[in-house]
Amino acid sequence: MTSTTDRTTDTATAVADVLKMPGPRPARPTAWSTSLSFGWRALLKIKHVPEQLFDVTMFPIMFTLMFTYLFGGALAGSTSAYVLRRLGIDGNQFLLPGILVQTVVMITMYTGLTLNKDIEKGVFDRFRSLPIWRPSPLVGALLGDVVRYTIASIIVLLLGLVLGFRPDGGLVGVVASIGLLLLFSFSLSWIWTMFAMLMRTEQAVMGVSMFILFPLTFASNIFVDPATMPGWLQAFVGVNPISKLVTSIRGLMAGTVEMVDLAIVFGWCAGFVVIFGPLTMRLYNRKS
Repeated sequence: MTSTTDRTTDTATAVADVLKMPGPRPARPTAWSTSLSFGWRALLKIKHVPEQLFDVTMFPIMFTLMFTYLFGGALAGSTSAYVLRRLGIDGNQFLLPGILVQTVVMITMYTGLTLNKDIEKGVFDRFRSLPIWRPSPLVGALLGDVVRYTIASIIVLLLGLVLGFRPDGGLVGVVASIGLLLLFSFSLSWIWTMFAMLMRTEQAVMGVSMFILFPLTFASNIFVDPATMPGWLQAFVGVNPISKLVTSIRGLMAGTVEMVDLAIVFGWCAGFVVIFGPLTMRLYNRKS
């Protein structure tokens, strides 16, 4: 008992001596460094539970093959026409940019599921007690998911090249398209982050996310030309942010992008962050 007490006293004395050492205090971690640390934490979770990559590996393959071979013949006359041309109009790649957007946008909902699970376990209570930039745990989680979105994008593009997809915009257009998609997905994820704070279970977060995502992705220009739709549906498709994103990515990959379309997409991205970012942080700070 005495030896244990002595060791405890020695440890406390050593810690006190260190705290009294002269010299500058360590610099406070920056917002960027703490966000990257939490992003690395998100990637380490994938390392220990690799099953989390199932949605970004199998879903892209399943979506691409399913929509190409199930609907290609009915909508464009043949699967090759659906992949290579815009419903019979030569020179405009149609399916792959749309499938790329749908695949990545759909898996953004898992950001909210993961955060909700961490919150229910009490992990974020400990994060809020740390002397760091308050949004760091949330921003870091979103940055970690950007890696998952990148993996999904690469899988879709590689599969598209095998099926015959050839982007006229070249490597620059493809890289710019992926960058725009990652920016949009990061911004959109703030919505699911907000729902992670509001909902009590991850099942509820998934239900609300799917309720929003399915109309946005299917009532868009991903699969068919909006000109074939009823007037009221064309009006919705015209203002749908997913449609604007798909149009911009098709333009980048074809080398014919319109700056107006890009400006609208950037505006949607800014709107998502400006509106849902503060709302999420307000809920996060009040979460008990």
